[in-house]
Amino acid sequence: MRTFVVGDIHGRCAQLLNLLDMLPRDAQKDTLVFLGDLIDRGADAPGCVDHIMKLRRENPERVICLRGNHEQMLLDFVDGQATIWLTPVTGGERTFQQYTGRAVRVHSEQDLEEMRRVFAESFPREHLEFMQSLPFYYEDDHAIYVHAGLDEGKHPRESSPMSLLWMRDMDFYKNYRGKPCVFGHTPTPLLPLRGRLGRHGIYISHSAVGLDSGYNYQSPLSCLSLPDFNLFQTFADGREETHQITSFIPDTLREMQRRAGLVS
Repeated sequence: MRTFVVGDIHGRCAQLLNLLDMLPRDAQKDTLVFLGDLIDRGADAPGCVDHIMKLRRENPERVICLRGNHEQMLLDFVDGQATIWLTPVTGGERTFQQYTGRAVRVHSEQDLEEMRRVFAESFPREHLEFMQSLPFYYEDDHAIYVHAGLDEGKHPRESSPMSLLWMRDMDFYKNYRGKPCVFGHTPTPLLPLRGRLGRHGIYISHSAVGLDSGYNYQSPLSCLSLPDFNLFQTFADGREETHQITSFIPDTLREMQRRAGLVS
């Protein structure tokens, strides 16, 4: 049984659908894990949410979607706890417009309340309930899966939600040696140079595996299968690539493959 892990999607619905079509996944045996950040920045966040909800309904035992910090920002905005979701750096204004058909216009606190009201009226209840239900981590025989990282290398049940959603800790990236942990959130170009797998755009160091391969027109959307380390990628221009990663796999991750009988 394999686990297929998809990095941060950020509204790239066309790339997501192409990527899922590429995967040689047995829906009855293999698990599909999304690391969160389905929304913001891209052209069709609602389409991404709709499709992953559909996959979950059809196969809830084998399709897992984690909560990302962008889903959390949206929820905090809806709940009136914070407004960071609508700041330009997050890309939330694109998701706002896709759900409401209106551009974000904020010049006062009153405008913010109006934006919150408009969004709450337009955001489908099933999408809200889906995001509210998303877990902070998942674990199987192969690895631990989180959106951002682990708090001081602790198991996610001992890590704070803030760390699981937001953490950017160079010590974790460079030195984590526990059970393999697959994460997104931090684009590979921002991770330590040693561990970046060149043109593949993912990160592997000791027991840490990063799958956020960035967000721009040249960036692939990436899916890594475990324990065989096949990498599937789709691009905005329609290109598709598949790579068998055999080099630069640390001993801590080779052990995963030994347990699965893939290497001696």
